[in-house]
This record gives sequence, structure tokens and C-alpha cells, in this order.
Amino acid sequence: MHELAITQNVLNIVLDHAGKAQATKISKIYLVIGELSSIVDESVQFYWEIIAKDTLAEQAELVFRRISASFECSDCHTVYQLDGNAVYCPACGSSRVKILSGEEFYIEAIDVET
Repeated sequence: MHELAITQNVLNIVLDHAGKAQATKISKIYLVIGELSSIVDESVQFYWEIIAKDTLAEQAELVFRRISASFECSDCHTVYQLDGNAVYCPACGSSRVKILSGEEFYIEAIDVET
């Protein structure tokens, strides 16, 4: 259900930027979502179709780009990507890891018509 609030925030942001650009229509919105975020593309799309109705973004296409999770071991400094559900370092087995990517969620770009 948190996708509703997230989707509302995305709509507010794109409408604000479209207004500043004096756009007449928002045609595409490019969203970047990290693998570790709990955001579900289909839920965002579902809510989008409801809340964007009767706005400049009503017909906008949402384009999702997923970012893989990557980690750095704090002990041996190996950088690696998530393999299954285990976050242990594949080189030394340490559980002391730092997340480098995968938690992202942001609007990368907006296509508008003026």
C-alpha cells in the first residue's frame, strides 16, 4: 500500500516540473528503482492510472529501470552483486557489508510537450 503515497509524490513532482516548463502534456516518466527497495512496479502503475486521471500526466507512460544490488565487504573490500538472498561476502564469508547500490528510487527524467 505504500506505493500509493510514493506514486502520489511522483505525480506531485512531475506536475510541479511540468508547470515550471509550461508543459501542456507529460508523455513519459522515467523511474529508477533499486532491487532492494520494496517498490513494486505493477503497484505504482496501478495507482498511477487512478491518481493521474484528469491531470497533464494522465496519458504518461511510466518507464521503469531497475538497479541491481551491489555490496562491498567491510573486511576484505570485495565488491559483489547479490546472489540469491545471501548477502555474505563470497570471498571471505563476512557478514560485515556495505550497500553500494540497490536502494535507489528517483525520477530520472520526464518527457513533456509544450
